Amino acid sequence: MTLLGTTSTVAISLYALLSTAYKSMQGLYAMPTKDSSALEVLVGSDKLPSVDVIVPCFNEDPRTLSECLASIADQEYAGRLRVYLVDDGSGNREALGTVHEDYARDPRFDIILLPENVGKRKAQIAAIRRSSGDLVLNVDSDTVLAPDVISKLVPKMRDSAVGAVMGQLTASNRTESWLTRLIDMEYWLACNEERAAQARFGAVMCCCGPCAMYRRSALLLLLDQYESQFFRGKPSDFGEDRHLTILMLKAGFRTEYVPSAIAATVVPNRLGPYLRQQLRWARSTFRDTLLGLRLLPSLNSYLTLDVVGQNLGALLLALSVLTGLAHFALTGTVPWWTGLMIVSMTMLRCSVVAFRARQFRFLGFSLHTFINIFLLLPLKAYALCTLSNSDWLSRSSAVATSNTGGKQAPTQTPITGSSRAEFSPHAAPLRRLNLARDSSELVLSGNICGDE
Repeated sequence: MTLLGTTSTVAISLYALLSTAYKSMQGLYAMPTKDSSALEVLVGSDKLPSVDVIVPCFNEDPRTLSECLASIADQEYAGRLRVYLVDDGSGNREALGTVHEDYARDPRFDIILLPENVGKRKAQIAAIRRSSGDLVLNVDSDTVLAPDVISKLVPKMRDSAVGAVMGQLTASNRTESWLTRLIDMEYWLACNEERAAQARFGAVMCCCGPCAMYRRSALLLLLDQYESQFFRGKPSDFGEDRHLTILMLKAGFRTEYVPSAIAATVVPNRLGPYLRQQLRWARSTFRDTLLGLRLLPSLNSYLTLDVVGQNLGALLLALSVLTGLAHFALTGTVPWWTGLMIVSMTMLRCSVVAFRARQFRFLGFSLHTFINIFLLLPLKAYALCTLSNSDWLSRSSAVATSNTGGKQAPTQTPITGSSRAEFSPHAAPLRRLNLARDSSELVLSGNICGDE
């Protein structure tokens, strides 16, 4: 056997050992446990914490945005609820005007119109500084919340040591294509295995943007750090969710996961937008890795295994594939051991997940292995070599009809089914719209604001 063949065999064998240990521990810790805090009955609005929901929006499809806002308006939460929709300089603001005016009728809603696109992070901060609730819930503009999401997340926040909590994500357009079906399964694994296992130790490493709740007092302590993130002297304009979560952990707060709080979000339905999304996420992950590594000594040893399994595992897999292909190209000999190990581990993994989820569709997730090996691994290598590139990759165009690169792209198919806005409780007569102006924003509100 040549050196390349030996290297491929050793690398895939080490990958198999590491992956088996890592996934076995992950599956063990991801097993659901009885959570007394999640079982608390929330009654009495005077005793419940107030919640501010922040929805940054850029070039969103009007129907998708309306469904998102309707799902927030329909929340079954007895406490005080305030919603801040931040239009981040959308190029299709005229098309969104009807949605803005509709929800300005609801006294719980504030519509903040930024004069130019400043990015999701600054759009969130604009609303956070205007808000005053005890808790802040970040929601993406293409996400629909189940009616009980806030009621499911709030009990976790009753523990003052918890700084952030996320819900379970699903793909609202799951049935649209083979890719959306794979992404939906990918989300299930990320939430119910990776995040669930991390939550066992109060250290979810990334509270995802479509549905993440934060303690306001903790958020204010970290807001300046969150706003002024730099990488190699350049502002970092993506990876908001992971960076804010790491800051929470660094400050000593716990981060949690509630699987029963379901949020359905639109996912890319074509390979190009999906790969651009994955490139952003890969750069964000690499950028925050060093910050996260500093936390590991203070966290449970499983979290160290989690970091090693995700990063070293990918490296070993890439090494085994590259050396195997090189061995085949030079000698014409098929690296059977490498191929057999990859196929065997893929089928075993998908079978275990199908059994855990009680859903046979996860057997089809084996197709994701080809995407991972031939697309995602090279993409991660490219991301590592271009970490200084801060292009958003989905905000290159301010024209709504041409923005197709990310989750907020309006050309993605809206959420299927009847629009929830049809039964929105916004049939009351139009209240006087308050237009509050300062040097940076325009606010439409059903209430009379103090800065009028």
